[in-house]
Amino acid sequence: MATDPREAKADDAGTSPETRPGASSTAIQARVDGVGWTKVHADLDAQGWAVVPKLLTDAEADSVASLYPQERGFRSHVIMARHGFGRGEYKYFGYPLPPLIQALRTTAYPHLAPIANQWHERMGKDVRFPHDHAAFLDRCHRAGQTRPTPLLLEYAAEDYNCLHRDLYGDHVFPMQIAILLDQPGEDFAGGEFVMTEQRPRMQTRAMVLPLEKGDAAVFAVNSRPMRGVRGDYRVKLNHGVSKLHSGKRHTVGVIFHDAV
Repeated sequence: MATDPREAKADDAGTSPETRPGASSTAIQARVDGVGWTKVHADLDAQGWAVVPKLLTDAEADSVASLYPQERGFRSHVIMARHGFGRGEYKYFGYPLPPLIQALRTTAYPHLAPIANQWHERMGKDVRFPHDHAAFLDRCHRAGQTRPTPLLLEYAAEDYNCLHRDLYGDHVFPMQIAILLDQPGEDFAGGEFVMTEQRPRMQTRAMVLPLEKGDAAVFAVNSRPMRGVRGDYRVKLNHGVSKLHSGKRHTVGVIFHDAV
């Protein structure tokens, strides 16, 4: 797979880390471990996405969103309109990641890796994923994918994000997480999280994910298996954000593979 052009065109903005946690890593780990992962697995198999309510508290969501105006802690800054990605902007975190983001990434991965391996088996892909996230990152880094991919997005009125996939290199973990950091109907209007699914020889299906502040969407990065009459086949998925009508909207994205 080719590197996502969103990454290739990012503008360097420095890598000094912002370490203000906003929540203890232990609390985040306990909350992630307490998620109903059996239901998440079932929802991912059925539709390519699952919603985890209140993965972050309101205070934690506010703490992460408040990082956006800072220059420290981010390695690059992308203005979407410059590259035809939509309108709005986002910043990639630099290493070391803020503790809350690091805890989300390392704690969620072991729960998703078995699902990822089942998906690859069903889709006839040879690649399998280790249980430990550090081992998977080592695989990415040995292949030249060394740049962190967790990101923070900000939208204002009239902004939107075109449908896309976050690939970034040859090593792609098949699921990612996005957490909404503001409250629909209070902090902003519009700006729905949208996914599309393209099945072979069928018209594209659109899906709007019902997210509230602090909710996490766990969803397919690129493709997923679907059970058919003659066995499993692959369907392609994209994700994006519809136009904001008013207010501001922030999202944190937790992607498990790094970028070239």
